Amino acid sequence: MANVSVRYIVDDVDAAIAFYTEHLGFEVAMHPAPGFAALSRGELRLLLNATGGPGGASQPMPDGRKPEPGGWNRIQLRADDLAGEVETLRAAGLRFRSDVVTGMGGKQILLEDPSGNLVELFEPAR
Repeated sequence: MANVSVRYIVDDVDAAIAFYTEHLGFEVAMHPAPGFAALSRGELRLLLNATGGPGGASQPMPDGRKPEPGGWNRIQLRADDLAGEVETLRAAGLRFRSDVVTGMGGKQILLEDPSGNLVELFEPAR
């Protein structure tokens, strides 16, 4: 089991699996039910739960709020050639929430998965 796990709530587990495996280099570690899958990339384990599924991760909170995809929290994946990766992902029709931003630490862009969860692609300053 990986040392770091992140859970994303998604609208469609199969669409999320395709997105992360085909475009970002994740592998399926397990997919025991339609509403859940665990993916891995290096030391990161990404848990995908469907909205409204039977698992605990998608159950309503005591105040009635329901877990949903989206927001601004995100995983960060390192890119050695950010411009090249962005070009490849745009050509594949993927959605970005931002353009490339350059800061003191490097360059980044926010990519959206099929449910609107964010993946930050980051190229450190050289």
